[in-house]
Amino acid sequence: MPLGRTERRRCAVMVLDVVGYTRLMEVDEEDTHRRMMDLRSELLRPSVEGFNGQIIKETGDGFLAAFDSPIDATNCAVCLQESLGRLSRNVELEKQILCRVSLNFAETIVEKHDIFGEGVNIAARLQNYAEPGCIVASEAIIGLVRSELTVPVVDLGDLHLKNLSTPVRAYSLHFGTLKTPALFPNRIDDSRPSIAVLPFRYLSDVENDRNFADSIVDEIIHALTGLKELFVISRASTLGLGSQNVDPRSIGEQFGVRYLLSGNFHRSGTRLRIGTELGDTMTGTVLWADRYEGDVSGIFELQESISTRVVATVAPHVRERELQRAMRKHPENMDAYDLVLQGIDALYRMDYSAFSRARGLLQQAIVLDPAYAPAHAYAAQWHIHRVAQGWTQNPEEDGHEAARLAATAIELDKYNALALALHGHARSFLLKDYEAGKNYLDRALMAGPNCALAWTLSSCTSTYLGDTDTAIEQAERGLRLSPFDPLIFFYLHNLGMAHYVNGTYEDAVSCGRKAASYKRSFRANLRVLTASLIALGRTMEARATAETLLEVQPDFQLSEYATLCPFKDRGTPQLFLERLRAAGLPG
Repeated sequence: MPLGRTERRRCAVMVLDVVGYTRLMEVDEEDTHRRMMDLRSELLRPSVEGFNGQIIKETGDGFLAAFDSPIDATNCAVCLQESLGRLSRNVELEKQILCRVSLNFAETIVEKHDIFGEGVNIAARLQNYAEPGCIVASEAIIGLVRSELTVPVVDLGDLHLKNLSTPVRAYSLHFGTLKTPALFPNRIDDSRPSIAVLPFRYLSDVENDRNFADSIVDEIIHALTGLKELFVISRASTLGLGSQNVDPRSIGEQFGVRYLLSGNFHRSGTRLRIGTELGDTMTGTVLWADRYEGDVSGIFELQESISTRVVATVAPHVRERELQRAMRKHPENMDAYDLVLQGIDALYRMDYSAFSRARGLLQQAIVLDPAYAPAHAYAAQWHIHRVAQGWTQNPEEDGHEAARLAATAIELDKYNALALALHGHARSFLLKDYEAGKNYLDRALMAGPNCALAWTLSSCTSTYLGDTDTAIEQAERGLRLSPFDPLIFFYLHNLGMAHYVNGTYEDAVSCGRKAASYKRSFRANLRVLTASLIALGRTMEARATAETLLEVQPDFQLSEYATLCPFKDRGTPQLFLERLRAAGLPG
């Protein structure tokens, strides 16, 4: 493609850069430079030219290239990544040269030695979403070449690129052979919010009170360590503080923690009164306080009650506080943890505009830190909700991608209860592999007995299998652990679904209405609520709920939903669909 006078031309734009080039140069500058020069002359340039492209501009660690044909550009990108993958197999992990590639097809302004235009900017910005060894391409490219591709294509949804007012639909091409987390083998940083639990003050002279107070602290620490989103300081670290009054800021500096849980223990006769409070060590403010009362004879039940309520309350308070902190940071200073927090916030709104932003935020977190398991886990949850909300054209593809992402999170952290639970849910809800799903969910409960989402997702699979007694018990346990969780509508819905299959329709309606009061746009809940009302003979109310469903999902069709209906027993989905039809839903 000769470049002469200024002109406008449609072309496929490729942007390639080397992952961690600065790190590679630091490890061995001369060796990295030599290998880069060899790659340029022996692989990169010959490949571009071999697929009828032209390198427009070279940078120290990459290049910008243009192709007349989007098929040539895509085939070139696939060839490059597969070749680089093969070349890396026998190279030490810290010396592997891996690349990110992005592609777009658009009209560009062609100058003598450069190309310009929004299409070029889009290609450059898409690169921020490409994982090492992978390709990210716009819909403008994929729409023209998808039938020619032999590698997996993952829909990333609508990405909101920097300084562009219109989102860009993008896709990731994965090759499945690279262990990109190994690029960070010596990483020891932990960006999770940290918390220390201080010895409780006991306000009496009874010697056993110290033992009671210490045992409650032990129970709370044990419960909090079940939350993978918190880094909990060990009990031994704070023993030296005794039960004295302390300044939260000084404790924060001393132990390097962001949050502090403290409390007091008072006994009068056989009655116990225990107070707890959560403080922010950066500001010295109290974020939450609570009080518990009980009898000495029920000390063990009281310990369990306190630890459960602390876990259920501390986690969402910390999450909300961290989200506010992340929102205040300038985007260029955000780390993977901050991006995940914003992704979670957008994910749980169940509004398509916000939801579409979530996948891009989570993808950026994955790119920024491929070894950060929660980024992969919540990306899996995005694909699950995408199917449940009817926002996908290919549910099966989303199901497999959800399972892949959750499996990656498990590979990074095999005891991550969230990842285990989401993998299990993806297997049962999306892929109808109920037994495999149940096995992963059981592992999730063992790994994180205080993970509310693991309990409620386990409830889902129990419901699908018709084990409604277990499903109700699991859903109620999840609710007890998450009374302030922003996902509470999801927990209520799953309890309602368990009651629906159980035949306790009044309870199903009660849960469904509560869930709808929190999140009117959550479609799965509207479906179960509609069917429950029909089961009770409340046809007018059911029709009104069905109309709400059609407001938030105008294209809803029973025939399309039938393939997604998750209940295993043949009679249950058939009756469910009949009840939805009786409420006036089309198709």
